[in-house]
Amino acid sequence: MSRTILTDKFWREFCAENTNVNPDESYQAWFFCNNRESAKLLADLVLEGKKRATASLVLINEMKPEIAPVPDGYSVVTDFDGNPQCVIQTTEIRRLPFNEVDAQFAFDEGEGDQSLEFWRKVHWDYFTRECRESNIEFNESMLIDCERFKLLFPKL
Repeated sequence: MSRTILTDKFWREFCAENTNVNPDESYQAWFFCNNRESAKLLADLVLEGKKRATASLVLINEMKPEIAPVPDGYSVVTDFDGNPQCVIQTTEIRRLPFNEVDAQFAFDEGEGDQSLEFWRKVHWDYFTRECRESNIEFNESMLIDCERFKLLFPKL
């Protein structure tokens, strides 16, 4: 997803309340997952303070660098239709094989029952579909960008 008039306006509102952030600072605009329902659910989890992490495939990020997480980068998270929901800032990116993602990271993602078992199931399914779209076969040794972030705006 790219920046829009709506995301630019939201970004300016954030910067007006956070004068330590330059309005000309670069930011990404994107939504979670790949469907309307999930994008809304996951953005709501961020707004509740429950979701403080997200995962993405390194291989896909290399193919689409505009969506790759940026160290200390800012993002305007939107719903599926591009309506801004919040501003987050990346605080950590760790690259791990899928099968080495740990229970603490799964918990920090804030989804389902926050267990590693749940995380592995839903992410296996998601990454398998995502890879299939690029004619790639997903496997458990593929690298994952494990990104942690903090919610900056609106404040909890």
